[in-house]
Amino acid sequence: MPEPNTRAVPNALRLTCLGVIAFATALCGQTLRTQAEELIKFESAPYVLGQVQQRQAIERGETVAKLPTTIEGYLSKPDGAGPFPAIVYLHGCSGLSSTTRARISALLTGWGYVSLAVDSFTSRGIKDACQGGMPPRQADALGALLYLASLPSVDAKRIAVVGSSQGGIVALRLASMQDVKLFDIPDDLKFKAAVAYYPRCGVASKQLILPTIILIGELDDWTPAIDCERWMALRAGKGAPVKLLVYPGAYHAFDVPTLRAGRRLFGHWLKYDADAAARSISEMHDFLASQLSN
Repeated sequence: MPEPNTRAVPNALRLTCLGVIAFATALCGQTLRTQAEELIKFESAPYVLGQVQQRQAIERGETVAKLPTTIEGYLSKPDGAGPFPAIVYLHGCSGLSSTTRARISALLTGWGYVSLAVDSFTSRGIKDACQGGMPPRQADALGALLYLASLPSVDAKRIAVVGSSQGGIVALRLASMQDVKLFDIPDDLKFKAAVAYYPRCGVASKQLILPTIILIGELDDWTPAIDCERWMALRAGKGAPVKLLVYPGAYHAFDVPTLRAGRRLFGHWLKYDADAAARSISEMHDFLASQLSN
């Protein structure tokens, strides 16, 4: 059976209501069922620094740190002892804004997940990484995985990664098949699934090792949807299951409510799309529920 590669056809009223209900439920859950957000610090995962690993990191445009870096993150938990499934959230190239952090925390903890929003830039003194090489963000994500797995309130076997834009690129790389071990973490510790919002799909290997969903706008001129469709065709259904959803008329950052008026950033058009955002919320909710239920 061919893999899902869907161009979402508007069914606006039903799906918009679904998304609004999901988001409203998350916000109510944040008020009634979750603990206060906590600023935490953890170490990025160390590289296995052989020559092959160093070369591969450089080819990905990442800097290679010989020693772990202290990273900041924002931890939110549902009320109760758990153990709960958990989500590592990875921001885009502009950094982790307080509004995005609050939105993601409300959404994920409202669904019953521990959430850890990773801030890869602040402790490194980086304003943005939209035009140059990015820091070793896979190492940050895996450091977050190690941190969450150490918490009694988290089920270490049920941790997923969600990334937006550059964070989505990192999520796809984490989901990709690797020829050699790149990071010094236990072999039995790994993410269970990946969600990538408007990533550059060409960074991923043809076969993935994690079930993955990709959510992207048809008119995205920063990370074009057509590249993801071509990548899906090259995969030919091999590896872990992948679902690609392309939202008609939507641009980059279609899920960010502060971009209702739209804006140009580094030559690309970013604009919120309420229908696409609602659909993506519904899709992400169902995907995470199916992957992290047991």
